[in-house]
Amino acid sequence: MDFLNALPGAVSQGLIWGIMAIGVYITFRILDIADLTVDGSLCTGAAVFAVMFTGGANLWLAMLAATLAGMAAGLVTGLLQTACGIPAILAGILTQLGLYSINMAIMGMKATVAINVTTNEMLDKLLVSLRFVTDVAKGARPFWRHPIFVGGLFTLAIIAVLYWFFGTELGCSLRATGANANMARAQGINTNFAKVLGLVVSNGLVALSGALLAQYNSASEINMGRGAIVIGLAAVIIGEVIFGKVFVNFALKLFAVVLGSIIYYIVLQAVLALGLNANYLKLLAALVVALFLSVPYWKDRYFSKSVKKGGARNA
Repeated sequence: MDFLNALPGAVSQGLIWGIMAIGVYITFRILDIADLTVDGSLCTGAAVFAVMFTGGANLWLAMLAATLAGMAAGLVTGLLQTACGIPAILAGILTQLGLYSINMAIMGMKATVAINVTTNEMLDKLLVSLRFVTDVAKGARPFWRHPIFVGGLFTLAIIAVLYWFFGTELGCSLRATGANANMARAQGINTNFAKVLGLVVSNGLVALSGALLAQYNSASEINMGRGAIVIGLAAVIIGEVIFGKVFVNFALKLFAVVLGSIIYYIVLQAVLALGLNANYLKLLAALVVALFLSVPYWKDRYFSKSVKKGGARNA
């Protein structure tokens, strides 16, 4: 029963983190880059939003500023790779490391910036909140204020925009860079610019997710982005393994990533309902990612039909 009661909250978190997972998908699958900046840029988005919103700024302006801050983080990582020749993984680590101090500075050297939701006036201004889950269930708020509804609209809008963007000439050049950088350069594509652009878009989405997460949790916390890359990869891999053969359209592939994020959080909630100590969640996340990464290999290695030895000769 506790699991069923917690299910709407798990789906809500899955949708919010799913936006972050789409950002991870852009770098990991489209650009073929392992970008570790997301652990820092998620918190950057949350920190910028929380500080601006609690300071009296308009909610949409605070969310825009949070997204731009994440894009700036992606720009730094991209320039470290392209202008300085630093390997992708190390560039992400360096940016993530520097963002810790920057995020602390944004939050006034405090580990946590809380959003006061004790008054309905402040609470009503938020787009999503954990309190909305129970309020809608009790009938105190209309259904369209439920985080699942709002998160779903955000997700669909983002997927629609990305589907349009990656169908443009600029978006196709970005996809070509990730598929084969040498061939893309031969076609006259500026691959360095494409890499930087992809990282900017990716971390902008991650920071937007951080801003929504700060609203949902009513706070920005300095370590809230720790392990975000693992959650993002888990969502990407789960979505591909379960829906890869069904969702072949690009928009559906992005949607599969969000579904993977939702499944990930439902699994975590189910395990917690069984009595697992919450301190083991990071270990569980690592095991889930390792398991789903291994599934395609196991299928090819142990369950695919073996090719006859004479096949190559007779072909």
